[in-house]
Amino acid sequence: MKKALLTAACGILLTAGIAQAQVVVRVGPPERPHEVIPPPPAEHRDWAWHGGYHRWDGNRYVWVPGAYERPPHPHAVWVDGHWDHRGGGYVWTEGHWR
Repeated sequence: MKKALLTAACGILLTAGIAQAQVVVRVGPPERPHEVIPPPPAEHRDWAWHGGYHRWDGNRYVWVPGAYERPPHPHAVWVDGHWDHRGGGYVWTEGHWR
């Protein structure tokens, strides 16, 4: 029983550590292309635009186009994600609601 609890606890800690891990990319992302922001859908005028971004797929950067998203609460503002230059590489900082 103790061994099973210890194994479960180690699994949880390992999973939490992996969730916090960040991938460091040695090559910086390309320039952001000019993104034309369409008007929000008529039925969702209060939705916020999430700008497009370059995602690292393990070998290269891939452009992910922007999209409208439903805010979690009224007056929420979306802060776009971005690549931070840290040490010898680049680390992705997720976008978030403010």
